[in-house]
Amino acid sequence: MRKIVLTLAVAAAAALSLSACDSIDLTKQDQAAEAPAAAAGTETAAAAATSAAPSAAANVAGVKVHEDATLGKVVTDWKGWTLYRFEKDTPKPPKSNCEADCLAKWPYVPYVENMKIEGVDQKLIGKVTRGDGSLQLTINSWPAYRFAGDTKVGETKGQGVGGVWFAFTPEGKKAQAVTGDSGNGGY
Repeated sequence: MRKIVLTLAVAAAAALSLSACDSIDLTKQDQAAEAPAAAAGTETAAAAATSAAPSAAANVAGVKVHEDATLGKVVTDWKGWTLYRFEKDTPKPPKSNCEADCLAKWPYVPYVENMKIEGVDQKLIGKVTRGDGSLQLTINSWPAYRFAGDTKVGETKGQGVGGVWFAFTPEGKKAQAVTGDSGNGGY
């Protein structure tokens, strides 16, 4: 314990002596110009930390199964937003082909370690590294996305868009309309 206290005291003294020794001769004008930039950097970092905290907490939640009246069982995130797969992606090996403008409508679902998984076989949950190095959730090796057009939890407005976007079933397959006698021929 005494060594730790002594080490901390020496480090503090060194830091004070370095800050007291202004080896760079800045004019008052240069110092004034640097102060707002430093403050802005601090504010930006603080804002980033604050804004990152809610999204990181939201991502930790995980995936679960929701019963949709039209599609049957579909996979959602923990808050209830439907998750989709893109038929232009590849599952083996897993690869996302949704980039740039595509991501504005179809944001990818980040992969988070130790997420909660309910109603989906844990063996089907995985990840793929995107081109920018970030990790994306996969279900049955297919990259997972949300749809910006879903404005309420439980919506499935992305189902069938362009013939290439489909909600995930708990088995990682593409959801299909549930068939049954609804009095209108199933349509």
